[in-house]
Amino acid sequence: MSASATHLAAEVATQPDDWTRAATTAAAHRDLLPAPGERVAVFGCGTSLFMARAYAALREAAGAGLTDAWPASALPAGREYDRYLAICRSGTTTEVLDAISALPEGIPRTVISSSPGTPVLSMAAPILINEVDEQSVVQTRFATTTLAILRWHLGEDLTPVIAQARAVLAETAHEAVANVRHAEQISFVGMGFAAALAEEAALKLRESCRSWTDSNLATEYRHGPISLAGPGRAVWAFGPPVPGLAAEIHATGAHFEHRSFDPMAELVRVHRLCLLRAADLGLDPDRPRNLGRSVILS
Repeated sequence: MSASATHLAAEVATQPDDWTRAATTAAAHRDLLPAPGERVAVFGCGTSLFMARAYAALREAAGAGLTDAWPASALPAGREYDRYLAICRSGTTTEVLDAISALPEGIPRTVISSSPGTPVLSMAAPILINEVDEQSVVQTRFATTTLAILRWHLGEDLTPVIAQARAVLAETAHEAVANVRHAEQISFVGMGFAAALAEEAALKLRESCRSWTDSNLATEYRHGPISLAGPGRAVWAFGPPVPGLAAEIHATGAHFEHRSFDPMAELVRVHRLCLLRAADLGLDPDRPRNLGRSVILS
């Protein structure tokens, strides 16, 4: 299957426009999103969890209030929050539905989803963004648009980020990822919200083309994971690299990949790598092995 003849390719390509519209969505649903000073728990599964972690890091860095990100299956009982925010593309994920069902009464809860007519929309105040729903099992634009909504809501101006994503999409696929296309192994690193998007980047490659990837806090990479680095492998830094790390990676013979782009725009580069690698291997990135659109437990 060619890199361009997939649902995933079409969905990756709409992201700059999706992030632009996200500003209007954020404004329209202001009252359903966390207010400054609220203690907030954000939860989801898989990719949605990584978006929750990114948002939590950004919200706390902005001084907007305590923000915890949890896997839906591990949302703690007895901890006091002023608002709950669930992220669930499919609207049917069992762990998310169970988590919402167990929330304490009287505490506002919101869910962001892209799937009309699903159970989750009746269990919390819904923000339905069905215009970014996906046919590919591999999540891209729903997740990044959710994060864009939350970033606009925090008062960020994503105009430069959108321009960077457009620049990534304007490159030829090979130009975008030439130095990592054939890497045997890739470690993604970052700090703050970039660390959560590094986790998502590693997951995307594992899902779409079964690549050997991992992710780490950039400061933790030296504490063990650097033992993987060597010729034919790569370390891809999201966000500003920690001092000295690039030189340490080069000394191992591994490639150090970095652009001074916002981590969301860098994630679009990873999406393009997913498409290329899947095509190189003859894999269908829309239907990864052993995965479905939603995890529904009996």
